[in-house]
Amino acid sequence: MPAPANARFATLHVEHASTVERVATELRRAVFEGELESGTPLRELALAESLGVSRPTVREALTVLVAEGLATREPHRGVTVSTPRAESVRDVCRARWVLEGAGVQAWPTADAVRRRRVRETLEAYTSAVHDGGASYEELNERHLAFHVSLVELTGSPRLIQMAEALMDELKLALAQVDRINRNAHDEAESHEGLVVLLEADRVDGSDGAYESLRRHIDDAEVEIIEALGLE
Repeated sequence: MPAPANARFATLHVEHASTVERVATELRRAVFEGELESGTPLRELALAESLGVSRPTVREALTVLVAEGLATREPHRGVTVSTPRAESVRDVCRARWVLEGAGVQAWPTADAVRRRRVRETLEAYTSAVHDGGASYEELNERHLAFHVSLVELTGSPRLIQMAEALMDELKLALAQVDRINRNAHDEAESHEGLVVLLEADRVDGSDGAYESLRRHIDDAEVEIIEALGLE
């Protein structure tokens, strides 16, 4: 006789996984808000006692942060908050230029949905900036979503996936710069200028969107390296 339908799932539960995610969420918040600076050791025992959870739960949450690039695990040293490297920032920005530049160049042939997505992600970012109540983590996510939307103009799932991976590498550094310089408002305004050029179909030329994007990424590279003292 078959078992009742609900009996098939009697061994399933979500409590542990939910606790891991709650711990990971709290650690992300602390990293983005500057409570845990780059290089800070993330000790399992101390975190478990502070958060009131088990060490295995902390260990799993740290594994999540390592996978996201927010933390680094080294043999015999444990886990620390990741520290951006100047050469990595430069390389990521070069790759961003290739991908986002391709997106901007694709604007004339992009469909209305992809074009509208650029405007929508910009408005989500600028509204968060102007409201003043968003966390650095939220600002960072909306900021990077805008840049990914530029790559979405290409219509290439592979290029979009590559862009998302690059943003994961860059998000810790960008969040730290935003926190240090408190310049999210200026960033939002510069992005608005880029979108205005796109919507006017001014892609090429020295005053077009393509060159505007190049200058923006070049400036971002210098700003990140200087603000974080990576040289």
